[in-house]
Amino acid sequence: MSTPLGVPVVPARPRDTDTRAPASGPLIDTYGRVATDLRVSLTDRCNLRCTYCMPAEGVPWLPATQLLQPDELIRLTRIGVTRLGITKVRLTGGEPLLAKHLEEVIAATAELRPRPEIALTTNGVSLAQRAEALARAGLDRVSVSLDSVDRAHFAAITRRDRLDDVLAGLAAAHAAGLRPVKVNAVLDARTGLDDAISLTRFCLDHDYQLRIIEQMPLDAGHQWSLDATITTVQVLAELRRQLFIVKPDPKHRGSATAELWRITDPTTRRTGMIGFIASVSKPFCSSCDRTRLTADGQLRSCLFSVEETDLRGLLREGADDSAIEAAWRAVMWGKASGHGIHNPNFVQPPRPMSAIGG
Repeated sequence: MSTPLGVPVVPARPRDTDTRAPASGPLIDTYGRVATDLRVSLTDRCNLRCTYCMPAEGVPWLPATQLLQPDELIRLTRIGVTRLGITKVRLTGGEPLLAKHLEEVIAATAELRPRPEIALTTNGVSLAQRAEALARAGLDRVSVSLDSVDRAHFAAITRRDRLDDVLAGLAAAHAAGLRPVKVNAVLDARTGLDDAISLTRFCLDHDYQLRIIEQMPLDAGHQWSLDATITTVQVLAELRRQLFIVKPDPKHRGSATAELWRITDPTTRRTGMIGFIASVSKPFCSSCDRTRLTADGQLRSCLFSVEETDLRGLLREGADDSAIEAAWRAVMWGKASGHGIHNPNFVQPPRPMSAIGG
């Protein structure tokens, strides 16, 4: 069996027939996948209006009373790390730099034992002013969303003229030691192949690691189209047409979202790594190790889940750590085998990406 793009589908592991989630041990699902990577959204608010994420006028923000408070975020993260085996915590949004308690959450997470790896995904607009403080708080590395280094293209995609701020944020993160600095790019259907070439050169020149991410059906307007998605195969073909030397990285990918390639610029001879996150054309659901917490405390087993479990409600009703752990385990135990984007009956999540968390 293959996807509509002709990519073979790797069957999921046989499903465990026991309907009860294990009460201890790894955070496992019925297909044998173990979740060790926690994505925590700090806010649904954002200061950009990217075309593939939300409309120009934005979307209604969650009321402040519904958002997890710093102590609640810290408690849930502690449960994830100390009771469920989480080893990586990625802080997301919306735009997490809009959360005033970001450094507080990072510092508290860094104090957990065993200490998890702490990463941040940001649009970089205000990163230059906070990179050093984030590093001091305990942040290990950062990924910055940047879809084009062409000013006009950037403004058209984000509906904001903030390219200089993002470039300054990248430089500040690199100087603060938040390395490797990664650049996440979702390519526009019209300009994306040109942008991929200029982004590749830009990242090689500045010692950043580029990640090309296939656009996914997570926009607020539900306008996503498979036909308009620029795929990994197309980008690789364009890089080779421009005489870049690209070779697969021999290291085992494991549960990483990005498939890595070694790349050399034919003009400057600079070398580096480029990653492709082919969620649409080459799904990696069978090795997924992620569990997700939205800014309003909803637990999601998958980015494309249409159901959520209210951990915020449990917290505010006085549930103890054991009850929250049990609820978390039950959600992940029932995780689906894959996102099902190519299935005829696929239903896009009601929440857009900004409200779910990257």
